Amino acid sequence: MRVIGIVLDSVGIGWLPDAVRYGDGGADTLNHVIKYAKYPVKLENMRRLGIGNIEGVWALDAVAHPKGSFARLLELSAGKDTTTGHWELMGLKLDRPFPTYPDGFPPEIIDEFKKRIGRDILGNKPASGTEIIKELGEEHIRTGYPIVYTSADSVFQIAAHEEVVPLEELYKWCEIAREILQGDHAVARVIARPFRGDNPSNFWRTPNRRDFSLPPTGPVAMDYMEGKVRRVAVGKIWDIYAHKGFDEHYKTKSNAHGMEVLIDLVKHRKEDNEFIFVNLVDFDMKYGHRNNVEGYAKALEEFDRYLGQLLDLLGEDDVLFLTADHGCDPTFPGTDHTRESVFWLVYGISVRQGVDLGVLPSFGVVGATVLQIFGLEGELCAEGVWDLIREV
Repeated sequence: MRVIGIVLDSVGIGWLPDAVRYGDGGADTLNHVIKYAKYPVKLENMRRLGIGNIEGVWALDAVAHPKGSFARLLELSAGKDTTTGHWELMGLKLDRPFPTYPDGFPPEIIDEFKKRIGRDILGNKPASGTEIIKELGEEHIRTGYPIVYTSADSVFQIAAHEEVVPLEELYKWCEIAREILQGDHAVARVIARPFRGDNPSNFWRTPNRRDFSLPPTGPVAMDYMEGKVRRVAVGKIWDIYAHKGFDEHYKTKSNAHGMEVLIDLVKHRKEDNEFIFVNLVDFDMKYGHRNNVEGYAKALEEFDRYLGQLLDLLGEDDVLFLTADHGCDPTFPGTDHTRESVFWLVYGISVRQGVDLGVLPSFGVVGATVLQIFGLEGELCAEGVWDLIREV
């Protein structure tokens, strides 16, 4: 048995009931991208599986006979970030959101960081990663001081030019920040943001980003698979779970690269029990945060084409699920994540077709169902639904 899970990072399907508390009432990522794109967005493979049949997905037509089972998932956890969403998908509910710093980090954090790295810093404010290197990149090159910044997410980001600060030194600074940011200041991620270029007009962020994530604060589905199921991480998944809970991992450079890695794995090997977990971050990083509706729409269509290839390769013991972790509506004011429900599509020869599971109260149903598929049990924040959707 092989289970393949793909998270379309930020492809939410409509604001949650409590979204107004987060300033996100009215956010609706997938529907708004399709509505406001300048051309008709075609997602025929996702429609075939039933995405247009899910309650709240109004911008895509339903099909008469969906090939998959489907649901709309609500989030139990507090927050709207990647880590919170992914942790809940695998069964871990967070009762309070990770800390954020709309006014920059307090002196007790910054002073300790400067002391530990032996130099001053630049920035210390919320900012767009591309804009802050335009603003402070030249001063960084002149002084060697790292650029520290955050966003609306729970992140401590360190930008440095690769020819000024060697990558290993930048990564070491991130490890130092990770050690400092504990307790009440335990941000979800410390992120190394290396860049290159010789002036603000051509500074560009390199692919050598590295995330230093907080380890899950409780058990997740992968913990209960240890020694029984081969666990493979593709893309950002490896970082989101703090490099824990997997037997193998593959770094990726883009959505397309992530799907190519996955397709290659499906084509060329077959484990008796294997869970392949994939994150496709371009939707969020390249398009949602940059309010780029057209780019988001094209990325969805690109994924749908790869999905068609993947569906043709699945074997009789394969189960595929597609979902998301939060929203990031590019039509919404600001560039922050948006607190939204997400879709869940489940497909395979062993999965019943056309089962509408309705609205389910937690993302955690995904991880609980994965465990059930493998015949395993675990203490997670939700119950699985394998008995409702498996062919008997």
